[in-house]
Amino acid sequence: MRFMMMTAVAVVLQSVSFATAAQMTGEYLEARTCDVYTGPCFANAEMDLAGKEAVMAWKVDKGTWNNVNLNGMSVALVAVSEKTMGSSPYFKMRAGKINSVILVDERASSTQRDALVSFVKETVKELTTNIQKVIAAPIELVNDHEAGKGRFTAGNLAKIETRALGKGDCVCSNEQVFYDPLSPVKNSQPALASTLSYTGEGFDRTWTTHGQRSAFLATFRR
Repeated sequence: MRFMMMTAVAVVLQSVSFATAAQMTGEYLEARTCDVYTGPCFANAEMDLAGKEAVMAWKVDKGTWNNVNLNGMSVALVAVSEKTMGSSPYFKMRAGKINSVILVDERASSTQRDALVSFVKETVKELTTNIQKVIAAPIELVNDHEAGKGRFTAGNLAKIETRALGKGDCVCSNEQVFYDPLSPVKNSQPALASTLSYTGEGFDRTWTTHGQRSAFLATFRR
């Protein structure tokens, strides 16, 4: 009897382990049109005026979603809101209506494309309630976490390039990570976005910014 009980417990624990194991792991890069690493007084001055645009990108190193193999596939989300997007431990943000465009790896099969779209919708639900378009594009995402350098391109539609923050990037010497990343991630570090741009369709605007402390390099596990 004791042996049977111990066996049953082992089976339950094993089932829990399988249920909580990551389906996918990979790289993440994000940039927005407001500083995420900044002093509270500067962030307060930008609130509801900046940070209404964001680009988020995921590269799957290994894993599956909905039982579809996505090894090496990439996907990105471009979002535009009425007010500043993001969550902060200091202020409750109300972004208002958010429209978005999903950029999916052009190498993906139709099944992989559906899985990538499902992954993004499940990962950032609040940012994907009003999807305007799903666009296939050649996507590249490379992160160098040690150097703080990230590079994301989606053809000629979207681009993020980052470098590590340095001493000269401090303005008030009271900087901190004011906003959390827009997606659940691991090992996030703020970086300076040398370039952030979106020139595609789906919104009433396009944008290009330079030199903002507005990016995060990270990894993800789902």
